[in-house]
Amino acid sequence: MASQTNVQVQRIRAIGLTVTNCDRSLDFYTQALSFEFVSDITVEGQDYSDLEGVTGTKIRIVSLRLQDELIELMEYLNVEGKPIPSDSQSNDLWFQHLAIVVSDMDRAYAHLHSFPIESISVEPQTISSGNEASAGVRAFKFKDPDGHDLELIWFPPDKGQDKWHQNTNRLFLGIDHSAIAVFQTDQSLHFYRDLLGMQIDSRSFNWRPTQTRLDNLPGAEVRITDLRPTQDGVGIEMLDYILPGKGRPIPSDWKSSDISHMQIELVVNNLEQLVDKLRQNGVQFVSPRIVQLADSPFTYRQGCLVKDPDGHAMLLVVE
Repeated sequence: MASQTNVQVQRIRAIGLTVTNCDRSLDFYTQALSFEFVSDITVEGQDYSDLEGVTGTKIRIVSLRLQDELIELMEYLNVEGKPIPSDSQSNDLWFQHLAIVVSDMDRAYAHLHSFPIESISVEPQTISSGNEASAGVRAFKFKDPDGHDLELIWFPPDKGQDKWHQNTNRLFLGIDHSAIAVFQTDQSLHFYRDLLGMQIDSRSFNWRPTQTRLDNLPGAEVRITDLRPTQDGVGIEMLDYILPGKGRPIPSDWKSSDISHMQIELVVNNLEQLVDKLRQNGVQFVSPRIVQLADSPFTYRQGCLVKDPDGHAMLLVVE
């Protein structure tokens, strides 16, 4: 369908996380996970208020890189955001994590535990051979200082992108995907595949005690659909929990300044045409317009923030 419309996501530029304190998060991501500092800027004014849908916005943004991938720590300096609910679970529809690839799970797990993390998983879990798409993959879920969900992931030789198997002395290799909880796979596929032009890379079904221990969610059964943009790179993984069922929806009053907020920055090839297409399909917009950022410190000059069917934030940009 992407080829027919010629409007599509090219790649994921970065993933933004709203944080309570940039300095604290900077220390955690650089020391615990080996991210490297890129920049530290502060933006404000009507354009950024419109872009993020928060009045009077003043945001400190610290950019960090892990090999080829970029994250942006976003601290709202003049707005106090609501914290992430302390009883959040993996099937709550606001659940979203970053999957950080490691070269050695046992070493990475030991290193991580020298920091005061909150674990989700009991310990690193190995996906069983009964799951053909993910057999042998090892994973461990935990939270950053603000409660954002993160995952360490290790791929056996026959799984994952080629770049995760290059000889290196690095322990933390990059970001493979961001996983999001969804209410209904087909509904989300309409948004990501049919409207944004992303492609299905793989499908799998995770269950058994392994998934329960990974998610700390009794009886967990989850249908997983992995999507990739045209130019490959970071993907989006949809998590459709069959058991114990769907969790709580994203509250309608949550804003970009709330700590639960994560935004995936999607580079698109024709923003005006895509925005028209999304409006015609009833997509929810956070930005009231396509924002022109003439003096932007970023690599993009236009942006528009929208929400997927479950309320996950997608920042559409043109570079």
